[in-house]
Amino acid sequence: MHTTPIDPAGLTAMDPAEAGRVLKGVREAVLGGRRSALGPRAEIGESWQRLLRAGLDPEHGGRAGLLPREEVERRRGESPLRTVLPVLREGLVGVADAAQHVVTVADADGKLLWREGTAAVLRKGDAHGFVVGSDWSEPLAGTTAIGTVLVARRPVLVHAAEHFVAAYHSWTCAGAPVTDPRNGRLLGVVNVCGPLGTAHPTTLPLVTAVTRLAEAQLRLAHLTALEKLRAVAAPLLGRLTGRAVVTDGNGWPAAVIGMPPPQGRLQLPRAAAAGRYWITPLGTADLEPVPGGWLIRVTEPGGPGPVSRVVVDLTRLPRASATVHGAAGSWVQELSPRHAELLGRLAAHREGLSAAQLAADLFGDPTRTVTVRAEMSRLRRQLPQVLTSRPYRFAESIEVEVRHG
Repeated sequence: MHTTPIDPAGLTAMDPAEAGRVLKGVREAVLGGRRSALGPRAEIGESWQRLLRAGLDPEHGGRAGLLPREEVERRRGESPLRTVLPVLREGLVGVADAAQHVVTVADADGKLLWREGTAAVLRKGDAHGFVVGSDWSEPLAGTTAIGTVLVARRPVLVHAAEHFVAAYHSWTCAGAPVTDPRNGRLLGVVNVCGPLGTAHPTTLPLVTAVTRLAEAQLRLAHLTALEKLRAVAAPLLGRLTGRAVVTDGNGWPAAVIGMPPPQGRLQLPRAAAAGRYWITPLGTADLEPVPGGWLIRVTEPGGPGPVSRVVVDLTRLPRASATVHGAAGSWVQELSPRHAELLGRLAAHREGLSAAQLAADLFGDPTRTVTVRAEMSRLRRQLPQVLTSRPYRFAESIEVEVRHG
């Protein structure tokens, strides 16, 4: 039997009770291992399968205590999202109030840090634990427009019984990620949600557009900071000879001497300190702190030399990294969730996997080889000397360790 994914626009235009019945039937079929004519959308189905494998209770979900107030305030103070709250409020709160929705902002761990809405809808949210300090990560709360966005790293609508946990079936939610333009890290999720009868097809596009405005404001602030660093870097580099570059704390070049400007951000060592490191693509270089960033003086251009060991750290997903040890020392490459998944698969199959096998593992579709090849090409550029192809695998001489949470 061919399974047709449900159309989200059609769902939100349906009578809420009818939409609930349709989605409940699909959910019960999937949870019961039965085939049906209708199936979940890709991002919803992938989330359900993750949660089924993890053994989450589909009736009640998991439980976690609220963050203490002082921890909430600490996270708020450290989050770059606090600087874009005015943009989020201006773009969403008025519309959300009129539609009887709640606007929330969660951090990259799924902890809800801010929420705004009418008193009546906030009280309904309270009944479901939708309060500041609560944990909405996918392993605890199931498929939601916070936790699932954190895993998928793209905008997601979760409507009625698309929520894995039955307690949330009377709600509709739309969430979109906010990414830090300085380092590509996921900062958190902006989510608009409300009772099922308030669903509207334009909610997800609106949330997505407003989060893009927030990212644009973060990008503008970053460019302004780079301009200030450039004023510091120019006289400093003017006194040097050889190859050198001044970057901000995230590796973005502000000024350069003796070589072409690097293309894009340089991957600096995690918890960098003054010393000698191997830095892609410059080679071996000395790092020295300067106000607002780093002076990087290239000592030995070239590749990293032989690699002996790679440690893939998956203990804090979606924040993953690979630490590479070799003749030129060690260096850390931050990984996207997809790249972390690819390295995990290859570590489990040291004999190697073809593009079709990886596509079947990742997407359940062996024909999606173009996507796999593009991702592997990016990954091999980020980890020179580590991966080989035909089939894709870790180089035979490298010791590989994967650390799971």
